[in-house]
Amino acid sequence: MIFAAGLGSRLAPLTDSKPKALVEFMGKPMLENVIEKLLKAGFDRIIVNVHHFADQICDFLKSKNFGAEILISDERDCLLDTGGGLLKARPLLENAPHTLLYNVDVFSTIDVKDLYDYHVKHEALATLAVKQRESDRKFVFNNFDVLSGWINTKTGEEVVARSYAENYAVKIPFCGISVVKKEIFPLITETGKFSIKDLFLRLAENNEIISYTSRSTMFWADLGTVEKLNNASEILAHNRYLLNIEH
Repeated sequence: MIFAAGLGSRLAPLTDSKPKALVEFMGKPMLENVIEKLLKAGFDRIIVNVHHFADQICDFLKSKNFGAEILISDERDCLLDTGGGLLKARPLLENAPHTLLYNVDVFSTIDVKDLYDYHVKHEALATLAVKQRESDRKFVFNNFDVLSGWINTKTGEEVVARSYAENYAVKIPFCGISVVKKEIFPLITETGKFSIKDLFLRLAENNEIISYTSRSTMFWADLGTVEKLNNASEILAHNRYLLNIEH
């Protein structure tokens, strides 16, 4: 599932007349980059949620022959955030044993097939792709790589989901890419608009949610602001070899 429903307000004025998912990066709409990455990894059924300029995304998908089943989870009536978006798409997802979740405004050379296989092998309720990078907001994992909390190192805000030994804890940012078991759906008690981050933290108290750490050579970029989009474009323009590294 590709989360593509966001307003993209931080990308204004690029999103004044189009959805965030159709803002171009590396010569293609963000959404097309993600779909092609998933197809290359072997995924053949993709759900895309829509809200902001939803018709444009639907028309774009109809205009392309990606060679895969691509379905729409329609949030035109109400934008639901990532957690609410996952719950809304439940009828399209719950027959699959596992679902990969990917934020459309993330560009990464992560090997999503390896992430998916790692998740299946470890039989966790959810597996979160993480990478050490500059960020104030970090998930906290114990010495068994199990999600135990979240911290904002700038504000001091902290959420503790389960006890952990501070000396052995790993604090690391989330990449906006994860895999969940279908068993997560009966455990969702939230309704309406809610964050998948908050869902993971609540469920982490009694369920195993683990980390998947990509190698340092993996390129990852948040494309959620004009500045970050331009910075990522400049880095890749001068370091094209990064596009051929998939870890």
